[in-house]
Amino acid sequence: MGFSFFTSRAGARLLDGIARPGFSTAALLLTAASGGGLVAYADSAAESAPDPSQDAPRKKVVVLGTGWAGTSFLKNLDCSRYEVKVISPRNYFAFTPLLPSVTCGTVEPRSIIEPVRRMFEKKNKDVTFCEAECFKIDANRKTVHCRSAVGTNLDGNGDFMLDYDYLVVALGATVSTFNTPGVLEHCCFLKEVEDAQKIRKGVIDCFEKASLPNISEEEKRKILHFVVIGGGPTGVEFAAEMHDFLVEDLVKLYPAIQDLVKITIIQSAEHILTMFDERIASFAEQKFKRDGIEVCTGFRVIKVSDDLITMKRKSDGEELSVPYGMAVWSAGIGTRPVVMDFMQQIGQTNRRALATNEWLRVRECEGVYAIGDCATVSQRKIMDDISTVFKMADKDNSGTLTLKEINGVLDDICIRYPQVELYMKSMHMLDIADLIKGAVGDSHKESMVVDIEEFKKALRHVDSQVKNAPATAQVAAQQGQYLAQCFNKMEKCREEPEGPLRMAGGSGRHFFRPFRYKHFGQFAPLGGEQAAAELPGDWVSMGHSTQWLWYSVYASKQVSWRTRVLVVSDWTRRFIFGRDSSRI
Repeated sequence: MGFSFFTSRAGARLLDGIARPGFSTAALLLTAASGGGLVAYADSAAESAPDPSQDAPRKKVVVLGTGWAGTSFLKNLDCSRYEVKVISPRNYFAFTPLLPSVTCGTVEPRSIIEPVRRMFEKKNKDVTFCEAECFKIDANRKTVHCRSAVGTNLDGNGDFMLDYDYLVVALGATVSTFNTPGVLEHCCFLKEVEDAQKIRKGVIDCFEKASLPNISEEEKRKILHFVVIGGGPTGVEFAAEMHDFLVEDLVKLYPAIQDLVKITIIQSAEHILTMFDERIASFAEQKFKRDGIEVCTGFRVIKVSDDLITMKRKSDGEELSVPYGMAVWSAGIGTRPVVMDFMQQIGQTNRRALATNEWLRVRECEGVYAIGDCATVSQRKIMDDISTVFKMADKDNSGTLTLKEINGVLDDICIRYPQVELYMKSMHMLDIADLIKGAVGDSHKESMVVDIEEFKKALRHVDSQVKNAPATAQVAAQQGQYLAQCFNKMEKCREEPEGPLRMAGGSGRHFFRPFRYKHFGQFAPLGGEQAAAELPGDWVSMGHSTQWLWYSVYASKQVSWRTRVLVVSDWTRRFIFGRDSSRI
């Protein structure tokens, strides 16, 4: 997952179509493991919302996992309306954007984690937590199979089963090695707190080993060669943290070997930070060059052994092998086995993540929702419904549309198909008249009249703006908040739907407005008290002032005052005393 996290947890509304008639005894199971999630799917058929009244039994909400999506859902959910159970192999929430800082001792691991039981207790939430891992989801029986991470049951295996009315999957993602030989055996990863602690110990081990008197200089250079595979935000931030650790602390402790240390970034693309503005990527590459960090772009790692990394240059196919002491793999994310098994069960094969509709409900699966890194929202294309949209706008059944008729349903069209608005902005169009004008060639906007073919022609390029949201903490948190808010106002929206008109069949309105991700920007710390930021409005900032903005944003986004104070105190301690190089 990219660690961009600049969000105010902008609200959203819950999933459309969260229940149907005849499912009054169904239970809602929310699954959230490392940062991803399973959300709801709004069907085009008639939906009936659950009515969590005080007299009726409360619906069961089982949450598997405590990552960004699941935690955001739980923090915003009115737990008095549901019977909520949380299943996760870890009993804490981790602020993953600061994991690179943990690897070098800038921040302590306990400073970025918050026990989930403490979170529930402070919010006075009626939630049951079980430290266990979900290893199977049975959509037909509406059950999940879990295995305890601590202790066992009478059978001795620690397995148990829970039923649900609604299942919210927020299991996150795992590391993807792209089946590269040797990666799992010889590389470190940076996905969990345990990964960061392992890297921290490994870095000190490399320096201590290189300080032994019986090691040759060639062997020392190999031991002190730190290779980062992947030039995304995680890899770049780790390389920057490693460089700061070296020049600010380790050179004082290991002066005899300071000139033998080397840091290398291997990136398959032509530039690092490809998801950022080109100005930021160029600034980062130039800074790393000045700092002595080698950036190898256009190379793909094809094999990793215990002492060599073999990579192939994409331009000419030449293979190169480089010795290394520690390799950190941050080249992508993959699907968790339990999610992959569930996808095969419901017919979503050959996919990277669970497919949901715009209301976050898993397709082909009743009462199951997915949020976070384990899911992708499949935005419906307007060209698939163009005939229905045309008929809906044609109030007088004349077979043609005037601007007035189009404007009458324009708001619903833009809500249901956000790519329309995005396309008009990208083409610098002021209103729908400019879009229609290109199809009819009429300079008099007031007299524009289009038939079905001209309407199709005007909108034929709109779906080019359909894009998947990135796998970041920011997206997962917004999805979790959206889903929780929808659950909270389910009864109200059942009586007074707030969603757009149904374009793909049925009548009336959807219960809720569909989920829409709002990007608040992203940061890339580059070391040396410098950072780069890309914020909405094509605003790019780089340098020392941006690093202080990074400090303030990341401190404010901590999940509790406890972690906020701990993180700020760690930063202060590092400024005064430096980083701790103890191997513990």
